[in-house]
Amino acid sequence: MTPSAAASAGLAQRAAPELPNHVPLVAASRGEVLESIHYGSAVLLDSHGEIITALGDQQTRFYPRSALKPLFAVAILRSGLELNGEQIALAAASHSGSERHQQVAESTLAAAGLRVADLGNSTDLPYGVAERASWLANGGTATQLAQNCSGKHAALVAMCKHNGWATENYLDPDHPLAAALRDIVEELTEERITTISTDGCGTQVYPLTLTALARGFAKLAQAAPETAEGRVAASMRAYPELVAGEGRDVTDLMRAVPGAVAKDGFEGIQAVGLPDGSSLAVKISDGSDRARMPITIKLLASHLGDQTPGALEDLATSPAMGGGQPVGELAAL
Repeated sequence: MTPSAAASAGLAQRAAPELPNHVPLVAASRGEVLESIHYGSAVLLDSHGEIITALGDQQTRFYPRSALKPLFAVAILRSGLELNGEQIALAAASHSGSERHQQVAESTLAAAGLRVADLGNSTDLPYGVAERASWLANGGTATQLAQNCSGKHAALVAMCKHNGWATENYLDPDHPLAAALRDIVEELTEERITTISTDGCGTQVYPLTLTALARGFAKLAQAAPETAEGRVAASMRAYPELVAGEGRDVTDLMRAVPGAVAKDGFEGIQAVGLPDGSSLAVKISDGSDRARMPITIKLLASHLGDQTPGALEDLATSPAMGGGQPVGELAAL
């Protein structure tokens, strides 16, 4: 058997994965034709954690990716590590890599007597479009500090130093940090973690149902201010520009909706908690970043009704351009 034939045989024998029951959520139109359709799943919970709206698959577990960061930040504060509001917000962030973002991450390290060299995250250019352009124009290269997860990693390694744990191997799955993060995610989401993988930056990531993810954000958003959860929520609300960055939709959403706690994640994840205890979570099937916000805003508007801020309109749709003119739009179905 030739190598190519053997490879084909191996693929044929491999069991087909069980596909999630996603449904159409967002479509891009051009003229009178639907040009592209994004499938996915979403859930909206009321203040008691009961489902108001369920779209698509509510049983399959998806990786929340960076939407886990605010939950991790709770574990960091519960460990006893002292952080100020900016440092907490950046620990929960996928930041754009601006000078301010990098300075806050460095301040977290410096307060713990650590250096940039103690970070264990991957290197990257700034995530924000404008921040990346400026960085490259000034001769910048991919670094750990510029990478969008550096605030989280700075806080995690500082947490290890505070607890007397080894800092050089803090990303190892058998490190005490791993158990601390897993335990807090299970507590806040009320869902048992059954498998573990590794996120792009090197930390562990756990699959959750959308209901569990939404439940975790509800607990953040309605927490008493003196609790670790309440401090994370207050810091994100006070510094939304640190949670993402200027011109980023998550920052704009938190500015528009009083009391909202919002976080996106790679591969089409969005979670939002509101101070009344209602919450939502979204997963876009193809991982498209552009489809997160239209369905998120539609669910928020259905829940807020007449109280929906007008500023959300700009996040609900985006134009399809033709010859420099809008000829269609991206919008929730």
